[in-house]
Amino acid sequence: MQAAPAQPLLALDAVVVDTETTGLDPAKARIVQIGAMVVRNGRLVPEECFERLVDPGISIPPGATAIHGIDDAAVRGAPAFLQAFTAFEAFRAGRVAIGHNLGFDLALFRRECRLAGAEFAPPPSLDTRLLGQICFPTLPDFTLEILADRLGVALDASRRHDAVGDAESAGRILVALIPLLKDKGIRTLAEANEASRRLDRTMEVFARAGWEAPQPLAGGHGPLERLDAYPFRHRAGDVMGHPPAIVHPGMSLTDAARRMIELRVSSLFVSADPEPHVADTGIVTERDVLRAVAASSAGALDQPVGALASRPLAHVLADDFVYRAIGRMDRLKLRHLGVTDAAGRVVGALSARDLLRMRASDALLLGDAIEAAEDAPAMASAFARMPLVARRLIEEGVEATAIAAVISHEIGALTARAAQQAEAILLAEGRGPPPVPFAVLVLGSVGRGESLLAADQDNALVTAVPDDPEAADRWFGRFGVVMADLLDSAGVVHCKGGVMASNPTYRGSLDDWRRRIEGWVGKTRPDDLLSVDIFFDARAVHGDMDVARTLFDEAFAAAHQAPMLAKLLAEQIGVFHPPLTLFGGLKLTDGRVDLKIGGLFAVVAGARCLALRHGIAVRSTRERISALRDMAIGGAEDLDRWREAHGVLVQAILVQQVADIAAGRPPGSRVDPALLDKALKARLKAALHDLTHVADTVRDLLFRA
Repeated sequence: MQAAPAQPLLALDAVVVDTETTGLDPAKARIVQIGAMVVRNGRLVPEECFERLVDPGISIPPGATAIHGIDDAAVRGAPAFLQAFTAFEAFRAGRVAIGHNLGFDLALFRRECRLAGAEFAPPPSLDTRLLGQICFPTLPDFTLEILADRLGVALDASRRHDAVGDAESAGRILVALIPLLKDKGIRTLAEANEASRRLDRTMEVFARAGWEAPQPLAGGHGPLERLDAYPFRHRAGDVMGHPPAIVHPGMSLTDAARRMIELRVSSLFVSADPEPHVADTGIVTERDVLRAVAASSAGALDQPVGALASRPLAHVLADDFVYRAIGRMDRLKLRHLGVTDAAGRVVGALSARDLLRMRASDALLLGDAIEAAEDAPAMASAFARMPLVARRLIEEGVEATAIAAVISHEIGALTARAAQQAEAILLAEGRGPPPVPFAVLVLGSVGRGESLLAADQDNALVTAVPDDPEAADRWFGRFGVVMADLLDSAGVVHCKGGVMASNPTYRGSLDDWRRRIEGWVGKTRPDDLLSVDIFFDARAVHGDMDVARTLFDEAFAAAHQAPMLAKLLAEQIGVFHPPLTLFGGLKLTDGRVDLKIGGLFAVVAGARCLALRHGIAVRSTRERISALRDMAIGGAEDLDRWREAHGVLVQAILVQQVADIAAGRPPGSRVDPALLDKALKARLKAALHDLTHVADTVRDLLFRA
């Protein structure tokens, strides 16, 4: 798979390459050996290596032989460069090229290709020499030996100046540099490229020497060129067959086949319960019936359908986007899935026939890749596709708020997967299973379904009331740390404000949370307001949904009955002034405008505040605004403008974030207006103008019936 610009270094899939040559001048030297080794998921794979001697077509100077030990006799009968290079490119298979002083090797590749009459397309690449300089700028030099000594990496001196040996050495240095780069905020391939490019003086030296500059990853369409937007606009519940066709396990296969014909379906769910739970349900398909008849005598049709049913039932949630169902069918090689509600009850069916118009492309496999990921690198690799998917959805004209819902869904899925892995890790550590039922919640923008590409962790944990609170907190404290670290490694970074289940403030039993909520409602302090804001956007993604539902319902009811809380939340918006100049232009700082502080915060906070005050138990900003409109709380035109403004702000920020990630810049909410087309820029100015009085309007509507 071709790497994405957002591919985390932790999950790097690359080839480390080195060459041995007849000299050190790239304008004259010829290649005598190519060596390479694979790095997969940020780990060196020594057993996957490549080595070719190359006949340079000239005599190898004795001075060069003294360094690498390759003489004319060694290369006699070896292939010419082009044959060896073609084999290397097949081994590289489009992966990122890594090397130490790689610009020298790439310059030689270019020259050799030119001499052979072939085209040379520089691969996306990273140089460990430059990465070492980023991490240790004060070192006297950045040779393999010096970096290895600084990193505590042991090199095999007997294999120095052997192409495969040097490739392995560079690979070991790369692996040791990855956590140090992460500490410097450099997590992705694009960020590493951008940080390398900023080493101006070093790059100038390379250029004067005739070396190739490291190549960034292409921002082109790649495998997403023909993305169908439909699966990202619709959820499984929109296209499933409903109600589900359910038969008793004792029904004969003959009667089951007759039922399929009557209902015009290609599968039946098998359960003794007319409202079955996924854990107790099997499935039988028309193909299962045909196989049973083919494999047995005619009497096969008299056997009970329960004996033929497949278990466990592969399924998706009704709230899952359709692309998740497509991905799951493709991964499991199935033609039928169950659809369940949040409580695990089977509510519908999906068949490949329902989804024929959609393709199981690289983008559509995104969500299921997250749920199938076995460790943090695999999670990171799957989630790294998200910026590319977002870009293509923008190009397909999908509303930015719908794209934000997809991003949020996958961050929620990533959080659930991290929670599952954290449970397994604690079990392996000998800590046992969870001491009481619990649920993991995502908060803030992820909970609202409005997250963009710069999300950090906002999560919490609620448990049933334990018999031994101290023992339970030790288990869940460790769980929270493991989950947070897994998410951080996968690309959803630690929350700087500590809004994570690893923080005791954001985990606890139902009784703990009840006390917190009572404090918020009864005597809210300014320091509590951030917690209040993000908590009331909470959505459960893992664990016992009943525990989560109990907490949210009680918290929402308490907040609805607390007018002073709503008043404080309204005051938090403050005196809002959109970032517009006197003549309606965008007010910029360092060439950009912050649309989160300058607009998004006000409309999101205002909608949340009014929803709590007026008993609107939905989470997304747009749903809250629509509900206010339906209840005639506020002017319909004003509220319609709020909805429009929210969508425009999200779109402008998302466009900027996609561009920033591709360029290796950290994404955020500060937007360069020059990046926006004329129409979007005009809509943005109008949107900000329409939010001018949002704070005053919220205060006016707090107590309107």
